[in-house]
Amino acid sequence: MTRDEFNAFCKSLPQTTHVVQWGGADVWKVGGKVFAIAGWTKNETLGITFKTSEIGYEVLKEMPGLRPAPYLASRGMKWIQHYDEPGLGDDDLRDHIKSAHHIVAKGLTRKLQRALDLYQDE
Repeated sequence: MTRDEFNAFCKSLPQTTHVVQWGGADVWKVGGKVFAIAGWTKNETLGITFKTSEIGYEVLKEMPGLRPAPYLASRGMKWIQHYDEPGLGDDDLRDHIKSAHHIVAKGLTRKLQRALDLYQDE
């Protein structure tokens, strides 16, 4: 997945905002909370970091090309970084980014979820 593809996909998710921070990383948020980040690559693979469930974290952290996200995971947060090949295919990456968006959106206050019209029918 290229940086442009990453940004276009994140932009397509409901109620997202984008900022460039932390050394030029593309940071995507929902309700002011981060759900995915792209940047910090040392090779040709774009480093993509995303929030995940506890089960997802346990499975993904063992896969080649994936690792617990530096800084975030060391603080006990369930974040994975796709940093090298083989990693995840683009469709799987999109699924995990969409899931990260959902996890973060569901963690917002009900009042903010209603204001943003997020996941009201669940």
